Amino acid sequence: TFQTNVLTELRKWKLSLIEHHKLQMRQEKEKHAAHVKQLSNEMENLKDLLHTCEISVGRKDEMITNLTQALEKEKERVELMRKFTLWRIQHVQAKQEEYASRIADRQFRTALLKKVWAAWRSLSEEKWKEKVAKACQLRAEDVCIQLTNDYEVRIAELNATLEQTKAEVLRLHSEREQYEDTMKKAFMRGVCALNLEAMTMFQGK
Repeated sequence: TFQTNVLTELRKWKLSLIEHHKLQMRQEKEKHAAHVKQLSNEMENLKDLLHTCEISVGRKDEMITNLTQALEKEKERVELMRKFTLWRIQHVQAKQEEYASRIADRQFRTALLKKVWAAWRSLSEEKWKEKVAKACQLRAEDVCIQLTNDYEVRIAELNATLEQTKAEVLRLHSEREQYEDTMKKAFMRGVCALNLEAMTMFQGK
């Protein structure tokens, strides 16, 4: 009858509509799975990149530690050289004093034998000793000043290198923070996209 035919057509249309809806749902699920897989791959790549950056920052930190230790050793060496120079100066002065004492004693004994000749010779020797002592002292002071200036220049160069390294580490830390912020934003965009697709799917359903 007409009513039966109409009901049959309605059932066919309903079944066709259900099949079409199932096909759309299957296609949407496949798209969603592919998108999730793509996002997972991107997350793995970002994790690898983050690990590489962490290794690089760790190497920079290690380099800073090594430079700091080298600077400390250089300071210790400079201090040792300064102490050694002072000791050398004192040693030279002690030898000069001992030498002057021996000369004075000898001249005193000579003066006992030859008063006039010894007096003139003693005066001449004293002037010569003063000139030698003054020249030696000036030379030692010049050497000490030169060594001090050289080591101060070396320390300044090492301090400049250390400051440059610290600036490089700060820059790397800043880049790392920017990279982490970019990852967070990318992750949030991915989450928002998933939420929008989910809402669209449910609204379509």
